[in-house]
Amino acid sequence: MADRTVELVLRDITLWTASLARQLPELTEELAPGRRGPAGSAPTAPHSGRDELIREERREALLLQQRHGLAVPGHGAAPIRLHVSDAIRDITDGVVELEEAVRARLGLPRPGRAPVVERLRRTFALLDDVAAHPDLARHMRDELRRMARRCARTLGDAETVVRVSGRCPWCDSVSLRAFPDRRAVLCVNPACTCTDEECGCQDDPSYRHLWPQERWDELADASGALTEEIAAAMEESPC
Repeated sequence: MADRTVELVLRDITLWTASLARQLPELTEELAPGRRGPAGSAPTAPHSGRDELIREERREALLLQQRHGLAVPGHGAAPIRLHVSDAIRDITDGVVELEEAVRARLGLPRPGRAPVVERLRRTFALLDDVAAHPDLARHMRDELRRMARRCARTLGDAETVVRVSGRCPWCDSVSLRAFPDRRAVLCVNPACTCTDEECGCQDDPSYRHLWPQERWDELADASGALTEEIAAAMEESPC
């Protein structure tokens, strides 16, 4: 990958790793007794014919959490929410497999057991070495993005979005939005594509171009927005 493409992929890895590490403990809390659904609705009672399946799912989920440091205090005999436990299982397995794949590709020993967030940190610490392997870097970015998005969907997160003036340097549309949680500006135009063949927009319709804080001056020059306006948007709340 060209230097610019490496920078973009590594930037995305950094953002998705931070997002997943922040949200995973929140996802685990969703298994605690008495928690409500992402949209604020109470979980529906399972059909009686699924009781045994639920008990089995619960046993597996609790074992998985304990194995990877995600045990929920006070789980007792309370029922779990299956879509949350499924998401935890998928993300936990994905993080474990990603760490093992990265270390294997870099010729490092197989990692020891650790909580999921610690595994994320260990894998992220190898980023400088990963940068020398373009296909591995893209795989790491894609997997982290997939897991972070599933985590966010399960939590039902609605991220704060604030409109930014100016036009996207790539698609020339008035589609620039500030995302305070990420401290970044994104182009939300689904038809926006750039000229970089290695960019995520080339093969992922849901990919959005992103300008982190250190590139706000560059974006302001190219879009007609003001750096001060972008910074102010990061402190705003949606109307």
